[in-house]
Amino acid sequence: MNRLVKISTLISLILVPGFASAIGFGVGIRPAYQTTVTPMDGGVYEVATSGSTAPVTYWCGIGDFAIRTLRTSATQRIYIYRAYEPGVRTVQFSLTPPAGADTSPGYSVTVKRVGANMTAASAQGYCYDNFMDLGF
Repeated sequence: MNRLVKISTLISLILVPGFASAIGFGVGIRPAYQTTVTPMDGGVYEVATSGSTAPVTYWCGIGDFAIRTLRTSATQRIYIYRAYEPGVRTVQFSLTPPAGADTSPGYSVTVKRVGANMTAASAQGYCYDNFMDLGF
């Protein structure tokens, strides 16, 4: 019986990645959302999304823009300059901390707190998050 479980587990580990790729999970698949980054005055960038309003979508947009377009280093911190507003559906980010904002690190990914921040690499990493492809 123990041998059967081991063989079944091994077969599953071999077949599941191929099956997941065939149905569209994983990195490299164009997700069903898009972000648009618009430069504003004073080094502020506004991120708008379509297809998802999940916080990771906004962070993905600004992280990818910072690294690919602005050519920032992966360790550059990105700060929320103006938090998410439901009616507007945009978030404004800056590469410098907003005056008077609490920039202490948090444990959750949010777009609702001015001063929340992460590195450009961490933000861009959400572009490759498998959950993004599933529309969660």
